[in-house]
This record gives sequence, structure tokens and C-alpha cells, in this order.
Amino acid sequence: MSKEASNLLGGPMSGLVASAVEYMVDAGQRSMLFLDVMRQRGDQYREHVAQTAPHVLQYAAELIIDGRDLNEPVNYALVRIVPPAGVEIDFERRPFIVVDPRAGHGPGIGGFKADSEIGVAMKAGHPCYFIGFLPEPMPGQTIERIARAEAQFIEKVIALHPKADGKPCVIGNCQAGWAVMILASLRPELFGPLIIAGAPLAYWEGVHGKYPMRYSGGLMGGSWLTAMTSDLGAGKFDGAWLVQNFENQNPSNTLWTKQYNVYSNIDTEADRYLEFERWWGGHVNLNAEEIQFIVDELFIGNNLAAGKVEMSDGRKVDLRNIRSPILVFCSEGDNVTPPQQALNWILDCYADVDEIRAYGQTIVYTVHQSIGHLGIFVSGGVAKKEHTEFSSNIDLIDVLPPGLYEATFEAKGEATASADLVVGQWVMRCEARTLDDIRAMGGNSPEDERRFAAAKRVSEMNLAAYRKYVQPWLKNAVTPQMAEMMRNLHPLRLQYEAFSSKSPWMSWVKSAADSIEDNRKPVSKDNPFLAFQEQMGKQIVHALDGWRDAQEALSEAMFLNIYGSPELQAALGIDPKSEPSRRREMSAEHRAMLDKKIAELRSRIAVGGLREATLRSLLYVGSARGMVDERSIEALRQVRRDQAGAQLTLSEFKTLVREQFFMLLLDPEGALAAIPALLPADHNQKQAIFAAMREVLSASGEITGERAVRLGRIAGLFGVEAGGVGTSNVTHFDPEARAS
Repeated sequence: MSKEASNLLGGPMSGLVASAVEYMVDAGQRSMLFLDVMRQRGDQYREHVAQTAPHVLQYAAELIIDGRDLNEPVNYALVRIVPPAGVEIDFERRPFIVVDPRAGHGPGIGGFKADSEIGVAMKAGHPCYFIGFLPEPMPGQTIERIARAEAQFIEKVIALHPKADGKPCVIGNCQAGWAVMILASLRPELFGPLIIAGAPLAYWEGVHGKYPMRYSGGLMGGSWLTAMTSDLGAGKFDGAWLVQNFENQNPSNTLWTKQYNVYSNIDTEADRYLEFERWWGGHVNLNAEEIQFIVDELFIGNNLAAGKVEMSDGRKVDLRNIRSPILVFCSEGDNVTPPQQALNWILDCYADVDEIRAYGQTIVYTVHQSIGHLGIFVSGGVAKKEHTEFSSNIDLIDVLPPGLYEATFEAKGEATASADLVVGQWVMRCEARTLDDIRAMGGNSPEDERRFAAAKRVSEMNLAAYRKYVQPWLKNAVTPQMAEMMRNLHPLRLQYEAFSSKSPWMSWVKSAADSIEDNRKPVSKDNPFLAFQEQMGKQIVHALDGWRDAQEALSEAMFLNIYGSPELQAALGIDPKSEPSRRREMSAEHRAMLDKKIAELRSRIAVGGLREATLRSLLYVGSARGMVDERSIEALRQVRRDQAGAQLTLSEFKTLVREQFFMLLLDPEGALAAIPALLPADHNQKQAIFAAMREVLSASGEITGERAVRLGRIAGLFGVEAGGVGTSNVTHFDPEARAS
């Protein structure tokens, strides 16, 4: 072979060899550094679980009430969040209370980062409180006892802020969401707006081909397995099993992506990974009575949305009793609590939007397009957008007229009208919706309802059989020491322990990692072996996702076919041809109260003065858009502040808005005809008020279309110049109208 040919072959070959050597050095270093991260994770886990009150809050906290000291002790506590330096708190603003989910993990998720639910509420000037819990439940602790304790916590917060401009805004994340809703239905007088994030309120709901976790109870034969797990725990249910269920939903992330992301980005990702794992690995226990209530009443029974949850004193939990605005935050990317489970309780409770109004209820929802379940609580992007807007505009939401709305967000830019009236970086609007908008997201057919009802019956039968034939024997056989040993041997705990410094084979890892950090030689980004590594990683994810999809399809097919069997349904006492509906009719008592309220409002249409006339006019004109914009509310606030002596408390203003809204709804022509008699005689004063209304109405954009027509009619009623807007003799009030 010629010298020239040898050089020609040797050039590319030597480059490939050099790339291979470079990659192998980097891969070896990354492997050792990754093992050291696993060691740190294990040590962090051991340190965390050894604490009496472990949490992942990023804020200093002051204990207000220790639930263990109550007459009915619980392992929950109320703490006040100490604002960090540079954050100013206005103690006359309504407090925020974040209730943490007890879903197997430790407390602190709502304050996991500076950009968190707590963080954005404090930045908006609100005092913040946190309801968390300890790893071990108190003896005899139940879900009902926890609810009573949390009621005492909220009462204490109210007492600490006697001059606050509203009742506390309470945030319930995930499993805390349904707990907050239960309490708010039993004690509605304690609550300001409720923010319910990623909470399964209608657990049966979903669509075919997605969200298979709802089938799990039926495929396992019901809640007997929950009872057995609690008995094996000597009366305690290990929360690690709940965490295991979450991890099983996404095996590619659990088995590969989460760890691979650290390995492949070892120089930048270690701190973020360890921060998250400190919370993810903080497993806690629940009493057997608590988890059995959750599984039987919510996950398999689906009784909350149906109004069948009953307290020990006989009271039924009826979500229609809630009087505070309810903000529901969910995501299309959430496979744990999809939008159907978060929203379809509305279809169970109300026939239409008029019935929502009849209960004086305001429901606002927003659906994120992609964020996962945990991202709803811990994503910095979500905190900076949705949670920030909710916190900054909580008073707007509190005074919304009753009805159903969707919160939408538009980025503020140079072209944004009245940008000075926008609090954050997004313009929040609450747009009127109907129940058909909820139905359009999908849900169960009558056939699906019969299937889940059959699964519920099977669960009840299996649980009864287990309690009669197995439970007495198992309870006598299991000792607390055996239960503790089984908890320590749980696979999720073992994976932390195995890589901690306690393991002999990890003793040399730290020193080796320290040496590598001093001589780190990362691979170049264009290395072909690195590209091959990335491609192999994608193939592994694809394979695991394919396996998951196949398993989910199989589980759905099994559930639909087993519990869809007409023979099985008939044997269980379910008519295979029935069309079940969980929606409840309005009670005679509530209808009588409603009729009385309607008569009272009709009698007061002509009662009032300038305030009533102004708000009635604004509602009439503004409703033509079918939405409320934060800029209009901020403009209204400024007008109210500028009018000496005209200041109302937020509660008074809310009552006034609702009264005027219902008067327009009940008798639109009579309510409008009464406006002239409510106005002062002074023409200049009427002109000034009309100008102020124009300012409020134009804050979110030019007054056009139906709004302009309605404003022209109001000008005629005020007896002032319309200023170029249209006029109309008759324009009926429609709270869901949308302008062209």
C-alpha cells in the first residue's frame, strides 16, 4: 500500500479513535459522578426521614397550631410563612392558606421553590400560611377528624387577620383538593376563594384510550387489597405504595429518563435532581381508616361528586353548599388527574349554568395544554403564569357574578391596551362558559357508568368477604415489628438505602468523585459516540413507552369487557339497559329558599342610589362580551378609590355586584327602567359617573359592537351625551352573550 493511501485511511481512523477515547474518558467520569449523586441522594434520604418534622419548604415558618395538641389530635400543623427579605406583606389583604396533599410524599410541595404557590402569593402582598403534616398519623386519626382540625386552623387564621379584606383564599393541591372541598361544603362560612389544583373530584371520569389509573380499583377486585396492605402494616398504610402507583404510570421516566437526564448532564443537573428527590422520597404513613375512606368513597365509590359521602353525624357532603368561588386548575398532560376528573363533578351537581347561579356559585377553570401532574404544583413556568395571575387577581375572581367561566391568559406586550392596568406579565380574562364546554372535553357514557357501578359492587362484596374471613387472622398474626420491617424492605426505600454511604460498596465513591471533579474532561458536543448515546436513550424511552401503551390498552380492554358484561351486571343487581345518572335534583328546601330570595330581589329593583345604578349599568354593558377582563376590574378599583367616601369593603362590593346581577337576570327591562330614579338630580354628577363607566369599559379595548349599543342605551337612561356610541331602544340582558 502506498504512503499516500495509508495517510488517507489513517486520518479518519485516527479521528474516530480520538473521539472514542474522549467519549470513554467522559463516560467513565460521568458514571462515577452519577454514582456519587446516588450516594448523596441516599444520604439525603436517611437524613430527611430521621427528622421529626421533615419538609421541603423553602421558607422559614413559625408554628401557630400543633394538631397533636388538639382535643382530637391529628398529625397536621398550621404554620405561618415568614416572608423573605425584600417581600412586603399587606396584613389587610386576605391571607392565603396552602394545604399540602398527603398522597404518600412528605409535606412542602406548595412551597418547594421560590416560584411557588406560596412565593407568588407573598409577592402579591398576601400573608401566607401552610397546613402540613408529620410522617406518622395519630392514633384514631380519620379524614373527618382532620377536616375538623383544619377548620380550627382556618378559624385561627381569620382571627389573626380581623381587618383583612376577605376570608382566606385556600389552595388544595392534589389529594388536599378534595379534602378542602369537603370542608368547604360543611363549613362554607370559613372560606374565601378556593384554588383546587390537580384534584380528582370525579374519579370515574375520563375518555377511552387515556388515563387508565381509574381502572385499577376494578382490575384488582376493589379495596380489599387496600385493607390487606393496612393490616400488613399493623393498622398503617405505607404511603410508598401510593408513590409506586404514580411511578408505574410512566415507566420510561421512572426506569430511565429521570436518571439518564442526570447522567447525561451530570455537571448541571445534580442539584435540581437532589432537590426534587428530597421530596419524592419522603414517604409517610396513613391510618388504615384514612386510606380506606379515600379508596372506598373517592377512588372506587366516586361518592364525592354524587353527594353520597356522609359524616359521622349524618350530614351529607354536598359540593353545592360551597359559597366561595372555586378555581379549578387542571392539565391535558396530567395522566393522574385528567381534566375530566377535575371538572366533571360540575356535571354531577348542576343541570345548567342557571342552576349554578341558583346556588350562588362561581366556578372558574383553566386547562393547561401540556404540564404533567407534579408540574401543576412545582413548575416555575406555571407559578409565574397561572398561580401568579390567580394570586394577583383573587379579588377579581371573588366579585365575579355567579356562573361558569374559563380563565384564559394572553401575554402582555407593546400592543396591549391599558397595559398599566395589568398586574403581571399576562392579561387574565374570565370568559363565560356553559356545561356543554365541559362535556366537549369528554367523559363517561351510560355504558361506562354501569361498568364502574359494577366494579363498585364487586369491591364492596370482596371487602366484606376479606373482613369476615381473612382480616381477623391477619391482624392477629402481624406485629408492629413485622410491619416496620416490611416498610423498610419496600423497593422504593431500598433503592435509596442501597446507594447511601451506609453501603460498604459506596465508601470509595465520594473520594473518587472528588478526584474526578478536579480533573473533569467533558466530551465535546459533536462527538459521534455522544450522538449514538443520545439515540440509544431515545430508543429505550420509545420501547418503554410502547410497553406502557400496550399494558394500558390491555388493562382498559379487560376492564371494559369484564365489567361491561350484561350477565355480570345483572348478577350484581345492575340493569344492563339502564342509563344511570349521578346528577342530583335541587332539594325542595333550596328551591323554597331560592323563591324567597327571588321575590326579595324583585321587590328591591327600584331601591338604591348611585352605586346600584352604576354597577347595574356596568354589568349590563359589560355582559355583552361574555367575559371579565382584569384591566376593567383594576380600572373600577381606581374609580372607587378616587371617589371620596365611596369606598366599600370587598364583601359589601361583592354582595352589591351579585344583587345587581341577579336583578338584571330576573327582570332585565324592569331593572334598566329603574335606573333613572336611582340617579342624582345633578346633571354634572351623572355626566362624571358616565365618563367613569366609559373609562372602566374601555380599559380592555375599544367599545364596539353590542357593548357600544348597550352603552348608548345607558347614556339615554342617564340623560347624558353618549359620546359617539350607538343607541338602541331594546337590548335584552344576556350574561352569556358574546359580542361580534
